[in-house]
Amino acid sequence: MPKLLEWNGWKFFFYSREGMPLEPPHVHARKDRSEAKFWLTPVVRVATDRRIDPRTLKMLLAVVEAHRDEFEGRWHEFFS
Repeated sequence: MPKLLEWNGWKFFFYSREGMPLEPPHVHARKDRSEAKFWLTPVVRVATDRRIDPRTLKMLLAVVEAHRDEFEGRWHEFFS
């Protein structure tokens, strides 16, 4: 589970063995018992979320958008 970023206690990562066939590029964000999944392409958007209030989800989305190119690059590097 490669960790990509830690921000305000949230860990951004992707699973090294997630789905066959492999899903499109995405990242997860987790803190305590809360977690969200964000698609990176074609635009950053929320795939799922659990136990996250709308304000926090909006902030997490902004973090993913700010780091999208880095996250997608790491995804392709890892899975190639």
